[in-house]
Amino acid sequence: MRRAERERMFQKLNQESGISNEEYYYAFARVKRIKKFYVHLIVFILVNAYLIFDECFDAESFVPLFKLHTYSTMFFWGIGLVAHGLSVFGKDIFFGNNWEERKIKEFMEKDQVNRFE
Repeated sequence: MRRAERERMFQKLNQESGISNEEYYYAFARVKRIKKFYVHLIVFILVNAYLIFDECFDAESFVPLFKLHTYSTMFFWGIGLVAHGLSVFGKDIFFGNNWEERKIKEFMEKDQVNRFE
């Protein structure tokens, strides 16, 4: 997206909802990070599919599918991909927004139910 288009989008959002410049650029940066992660994921899938496909058709049989070296690139690159995903999505993957608050309410409700039984 070009800078002029981003400025027009910001002006429109600012008029509609009163969003600040700082909030907009934070959201914009986050969207770019998510987009880069998805591009990384697509490249990971395509390259590893090609490597497995190439390994299968270069061999006389499908025996390479069961050898460790066939999956070593996928394994080590996968570790990097998981790290990239955690850096982009952060703790929201496991706990999400307001996780602590929801858990506290859940435990309090259980305690009230158990108290009356």
